Amino acid sequence: MSQHEQYSTAGQAIDHSAAAARYIEAWNATEEGGRAKAVAAAFTEDATYTDPLADVAGHEGLAAAIAGAHQQFPGFVFRLLGAVDGHHDIARFGWELVAPDGSAPVAGFDVVRLAADGRIRSVLGFLDRVPAM
Repeated sequence: MSQHEQYSTAGQAIDHSAAAARYIEAWNATEEGGRAKAVAAAFTEDATYTDPLADVAGHEGLAAAIAGAHQQFPGFVFRLLGAVDGHHDIARFGWELVAPDGSAPVAGFDVVRLAADGRIRSVLGFLDRVPAM
């Protein structure tokens, strides 16, 4: 793997792309039980998430933020935009929120810091495209 895809810390390899995939999987989890499981797989217990609309911590806070997105945008799915770029324990990637009709009214860019086990410790999110409310 290239240095952009893996980084070794404390003898463990961190796969930036896999971390981003788990992140998107968590954001796409619509059922409460599945969402809790996906959040636990993607984020450390004390993970923080900050974007222009939310500032939460821990699995419960993250799950609530994700549930709120699904309430606001029912039937929409998140998907990665382009390649995941990473070095050391940091990754960045673009994403978009896709409507059932295929349009993508919301898009953003996140920077994450990873723990040694590859789960996300913190997210700094930016919104690049948002619909008028």
